Amino acid sequence: MSLLHNSHRVIAVTDMAKSLEFGAFMEKFTLQPSPSALPLPLSGLTFAVKDIFDIEGYVTGFGNPDWARTHSAATSTAPAVMDLLKGGATCFGKTVMDEMAYCMYGVNKHYGTPINPCAPDRVPGGSSSGSAVAVGAMLVDFSLGTDTGASVRVPASYCGILGFRPSLGAVSTAGVIPMSQSFDTVGWFARDPVILNRVGRVLLHLPDVDPIKPNQIIIPEDCFRLSSVPSDRTAQVLVKSIEKLFGGQCVKHVILGDYVKDKVPSLQHFMVKGNEDQEDNIPSLAALSSAMRLLQRYEFKNNHAEWVTKVNPDLGPEISERIWDAIKVTGEKIDFCHSVRTELRAALTSLLGDHGILALPTTPGEPPKVQANPATLDLFFSRPFSLLSIAGVSGFCQVQT
Repeated sequence: MSLLHNSHRVIAVTDMAKSLEFGAFMEKFTLQPSPSALPLPLSGLTFAVKDIFDIEGYVTGFGNPDWARTHSAATSTAPAVMDLLKGGATCFGKTVMDEMAYCMYGVNKHYGTPINPCAPDRVPGGSSSGSAVAVGAMLVDFSLGTDTGASVRVPASYCGILGFRPSLGAVSTAGVIPMSQSFDTVGWFARDPVILNRVGRVLLHLPDVDPIKPNQIIIPEDCFRLSSVPSDRTAQVLVKSIEKLFGGQCVKHVILGDYVKDKVPSLQHFMVKGNEDQEDNIPSLAALSSAMRLLQRYEFKNNHAEWVTKVNPDLGPEISERIWDAIKVTGEKIDFCHSVRTELRAALTSLLGDHGILALPTTPGEPPKVQANPATLDLFFSRPFSLLSIAGVSGFCQVQT
C-alpha cells in the first residue's frame, strides 16, 4: 500500500513537472556557453532549440518518431546554435514541433500539443510550437525556430510574444533540416524586445549601432480589413502610435492588393476566377499564397520524397494528406513561381525604399480551439496565408510584435 502511494506521488510530481513545462520540450539537456574572459552579449540568458536543428550527439527528430528512428545522431552542431553558445547563452534542450515542419497549428500526434500559455484551450501555432511556448511560459529567455511559411510569426502571434523572421539567407541554415529552400529561414522568439535585438545581433553578426528612423510606415488598409479585430483596436491605434513617435508625415496608406496585382504580372497564372467579390479575400494576395505553397510543395518533394516513399512514416492525418499531396506535385508552373518571387521583391523594394516599413496584421484573429475540426482549421488558415506570404515570397524580414 505504501509503495502504491509512493508510486502515485511520483506520477503526480512527473505530471506536475510536465504541466509546468507546458509540453514544450522534446528533450531536456544543458549546453553551456563557450568560456570567455570577455563579457559576452548573451551571458546569463537561456534558450531552447526547435528539433529541426542539428546538435552534436543528438538525433534531430524533425517532429516525427520514424524520422528519428531512421536517422543517426548529428556529428556537428548547426552554426546558428553555435553562434548563440559562443555569444554566452545556455541551451536547455530541444522543443516539440509539427511533423516535418508541415503545419501551422502546433499539433503533434506523437508528442502532443504544447500548451499555449496565453490561451490553454487554443493551439499555440506551428510549426515552431514548442519554441514559442517555452518562451511564452518563461521556461527560457529566448528560443530558435524556423520560418518557411510562417512557423515563427504565427506561434509568436498566438502565444503573445515577439518573433523575428529574418531576410532569406541572412542567417545560416546549415545544420537545419530543409523544408523548402526558397523560403526557409532561421528565426527566433523572445518576450523582451531588448533580448530579441541582442539575439538578432549575434545571429546576424551585426555591430551595436543606433537604430535607423523609418522615413515612411505604410498601412495596407485592405490587409487590416481581413482582420476580425475591429480597426479601432488595430490600424487606428497603430497610426496614433506612429504619429506620436515619428510624426504624421511618416504614415502612408495603400491598397496593397491592387499594388501587388499591378506590379506582379506573373500572378495571373495563379488567380482564381470568382474570388474578386469575396469580402474576406484579396485576390492578388490569395494568388501569391497559391504560388508560394506550390513552390513549397515542389521543393519539399525534392528534399523528402525518397524518404517518405521508402519509410511510409506514421503521420497525423492532416499532415499525411499534405505530405502525400506534395509528393505528387509536378513541375508545372514552377517557373512562374520564381517569376512571382522576383517581381514581388522588386515591387516591395520600390514601395518601401531604403527605410520604409510595411505594417500589417500577422494573423487575422485569435487562434483556433485545440479540438477544432481539421476542415475548419484549413479554412481558418486560408486568410493568414494571404498576409504571411508577403514576407515569405519576397524574402523580406518580418517581426511579430
